Amino acid sequence: MSLLFLSFARAQEIEQTVPRMQQVIANYVDNKTYMGAVLVADGDKVLLSQGYGFADVEWNIPNAPMAKFRIGSITKQFTAACVLLLQERGKLNLSDPIKIYLPDSPATWDTITLYNLLTHTSGIPNFTGGPAWDAYKQTAHTPDETIALFRNRPLDFVPGEKFAYSNSNYILLGIIIEKVSGLSYEEFLQENILTPLGMIDTGVDRDAAILPERVQGYDPVPGGFAHALSASMTIPYAAGFLYSTTGDLLKWEQGLFGGKVLSACSLKTMTTPYKGDYAMGLFVMDAKHHGVITHNGTIDGFDDSLNYYPDKRLTIIVLGNVRNDIPDRLAEQLAKVAYGEKVVVTSDRRQVAVSTNLLAEYAGRYKSSSFALTIQLEGDHLLSITPNGRKVSLYPESQTNFFIREFDAQVEFVRDAATQKITKMLVTQGDNVREVPREP
Repeated sequence: MSLLFLSFARAQEIEQTVPRMQQVIANYVDNKTYMGAVLVADGDKVLLSQGYGFADVEWNIPNAPMAKFRIGSITKQFTAACVLLLQERGKLNLSDPIKIYLPDSPATWDTITLYNLLTHTSGIPNFTGGPAWDAYKQTAHTPDETIALFRNRPLDFVPGEKFAYSNSNYILLGIIIEKVSGLSYEEFLQENILTPLGMIDTGVDRDAAILPERVQGYDPVPGGFAHALSASMTIPYAAGFLYSTTGDLLKWEQGLFGGKVLSACSLKTMTTPYKGDYAMGLFVMDAKHHGVITHNGTIDGFDDSLNYYPDKRLTIIVLGNVRNDIPDRLAEQLAKVAYGEKVVVTSDRRQVAVSTNLLAEYAGRYKSSSFALTIQLEGDHLLSITPNGRKVSLYPESQTNFFIREFDAQVEFVRDAATQKITKMLVTQGDNVREVPREP
């Protein structure tokens, strides 16, 4: 059997999964937990490219494939590629101490290398978060002002000792790219990556810019969405200030993994994990025996997921203008469908009748070291109440098993074999199962 025939047969097999992919996406759109744009490509062939929900809820403007989304930390892989391009040109070396390029940096950074920054193994604390963060991020700041937030803080660990994701690393890399190249980050990226790849709908986001086909960002609230309070795009800088479209990100994936951006040696360096699953601007993971090169992007009002499966040359891009974890989960489920695996979403589940006496037995407080829920009987149904007061309904699909539409999660109540009392619940989301004991 020829390789050409095998390739054609495989392409047909993936293409036949598209209707099921649409059903999986519709599950989240109908539940009002996802809005955005999705693209699935088999090699160079686009199988699915569509917008869902609204780019602007108030004006009823629908999302579309050409819609421009903030992509948050997906920016980091572009930053990593820029650094590797500079190494190819002899302008720097990944083993260089950052002190060479940042001579006024504190003594605690003396042994930190460019490689440490790229792989999040520097020990430099993450500058985002903390009591003053919400106020800081609402106004424009220079990269130097942002660096001042963390430059004098003690390291979290000895450089190279372990992995700890820190946006601070990529802020510093942005400064270094500019110093070494003599260009602004935006100019270097445009000249060396965006223009050569024909990425005309990708760029640095600016607070005051009028950007055609820009989508608005939202936060999820019960029953719908609320406008997200946006941070100034000056702050995430080289760690997260780009916007893009699904079509342009496909060009990026095809260019990066097709050898159009970096040499084979540099690409291998960029995609080789160091500590844990992290390489350079990318996670390289064994996703249930299907290797995936991936990164998400989370920024106020947006959540995105960019994924490449080398064995099938399969690209799955889920851009969302609602800040929640749905894009990553949705991308993972679409990949399972493409690989012929079974995926069950909330819309596949059917509700059954359960007596209120039985429901009352499940009411109580359930708590583990990292998770807490109160289960409450209200009328003839159960409510799940989070510590911040959010209430969602539990829908029974058997006498012991329930599902939550908003989170695409399942809950199973477990009895002690001897006493027949409810002792815990199992909460499942995707492949993650969490055991949560019931408090006495």
